[in-house]
Amino acid sequence: MRIKFWGVRGSIPTPITPDAIRSKISTVVQRIRPSDLVSPVTRELFLSRLFPWLFNYAGGNTACVEVGLSPESAIILDAGSGLREFGLTVPRKIPALKNIHLFFSHFHWDHLQGLPFFSPIARPDIRVSFYSPEPGLKACLDAQMRYPFFPVTLENMDGGRSRFVQLKNGPLKIGGAEITWRKMNHPGGCYSYKISDGKHSVIYATDSELAENDFDKNAENIAYFHNADLIILDSQYTLGEAIEKFNWGHSSFSLAVDFASEWNIKNLCLFHHEPLYNDWKLEDNLRLAKSYYSHLGKNGMNIILAKEGEEMEF
Repeated sequence: MRIKFWGVRGSIPTPITPDAIRSKISTVVQRIRPSDLVSPVTRELFLSRLFPWLFNYAGGNTACVEVGLSPESAIILDAGSGLREFGLTVPRKIPALKNIHLFFSHFHWDHLQGLPFFSPIARPDIRVSFYSPEPGLKACLDAQMRYPFFPVTLENMDGGRSRFVQLKNGPLKIGGAEITWRKMNHPGGCYSYKISDGKHSVIYATDSELAENDFDKNAENIAYFHNADLIILDSQYTLGEAIEKFNWGHSSFSLAVDFASEWNIKNLCLFHHEPLYNDWKLEDNLRLAKSYYSHLGKNGMNIILAKEGEEMEF
């Protein structure tokens, strides 16, 4: 199972600014010594000592995650602006790629704004299927792609070839994988998805304000969360911000650590990054999350930061 992040921001796309680039360059220049420039080896050694946030640009596109199971079929989670970036790679995957299965967590703009620019919809050699537990899936997608919001309708793009599936009774089987879903705590509703291939399991839980009942040791929670290999979890805020923004539908990175460790999840991926956070702040949140986990007296869980373009394999 291969996971690739095409969009990791929350709320609104956040392109890197000229001031942010200038700040990174300035930080590097201040640290250069003449001895660092003597040879290619010394230059590489100098670069290796720099702060990770100077290189690890988290990315500015909104939520879109690819779960790769086979060359013939792609599972996509959410259609944020990162979906366009995935779509640009599709011609390289043809002729093997035949089916794209796109699952929506919910229909807030930052989770579907890439759809009008998703070029594979127009390809007659690829079948695109859309999924959501919510009724009226097609109507929701049609509504944002019509005058005066967009000049091309969804039907004009896909020629009526797309498939729209309301998820009712799970699990759903796709290419050897089993997909289940669960409603999470978010204004207007939001669904998480669990994808299992028989060996490994990944949970995608964006836009989730973790609540007390998510920690309950009942049969439903145990079957869904316990021992997952990876959870991609909303961790948009610090704890102070989460308290201040109670009922906004997002969690803090510290609560995400509590949750993932409580359910013995092997890898926690901090996701749906606050658009006001720069790379230094995101790296600092990652550092604090790891420190907090260590202070809990636990070990064995890997904590990472979702970064656009990065991949994971299980």
